[in-house]
Amino acid sequence: MSVRKTLVILTYNEIEATPKVWGSIPLAAADEVFCVDGGSTDGTIEFVRSKGVRVVVQDRRGRGRGFQLGVQEAAGEHIVFFSTDGNEDPADISRMFDLLAEGHDMVIASRMMPGAFNEEDVGWWRPRKWVNNAFTLGANLLFNRRAYVTDTINGYRGVSKQAFERMGIDVDGFDVEFTMSIRAMKLGLRIAEFPTREGARVGGVSTAESWKTGVQFIKRFAHEMRIGGRFGPAAAASR
Repeated sequence: MSVRKTLVILTYNEIEATPKVWGSIPLAAADEVFCVDGGSTDGTIEFVRSKGVRVVVQDRRGRGRGFQLGVQEAAGEHIVFFSTDGNEDPADISRMFDLLAEGHDMVIASRMMPGAFNEEDVGWWRPRKWVNNAFTLGANLLFNRRAYVTDTINGYRGVSKQAFERMGIDVDGFDVEFTMSIRAMKLGLRIAEFPTREGARVGGVSTAESWKTGVQFIKRFAHEMRIGGRFGPAAAASR
């Protein structure tokens, strides 16, 4: 059987959440499924292996490194990344694969477009959402020449292997998705979005500290302004 669709499950110390989410993941929607783990010590790795799913343990920490390894290990051309913390709706996985099959280079489950729900939408005070929208506005104004992308930061997304390789992603941290969005814009790639519903975490604690991550994003934005189109295979060939 040829492998076209790969589902990469991203975990790091999510033993409380993963068993609650696992039964809802449409594993049959993909031709290949494996897990990339950031080095869990709480039993997450053992749980995933008990389900017959291969686990690739990262050689160094970081969400960006998880994306890199996921693409390197994937046999499929269409890759969807899914985290088991409860924020992401498993029902969206099949939709992402469908949009990639239609020819889009990257697909983002947007928490910001009409019809979507962000976990902060339950109240009027939405600092994380506002900051995300500010970064997204800046990225669109400076780098995008196609349709406006509403959620440049959400990690719930799919990408073609070829597109990821063209982006030259060498980011290990939480700014990986923002980097992917900016570089896809620079390359003029075809980005599709659809509204998603962001759920609350069902266990564990987020390791993305708001202030630290925000500073990381500012540095990434400045870096992408500075390098322009000097990234990926084109940059390597010019050296």
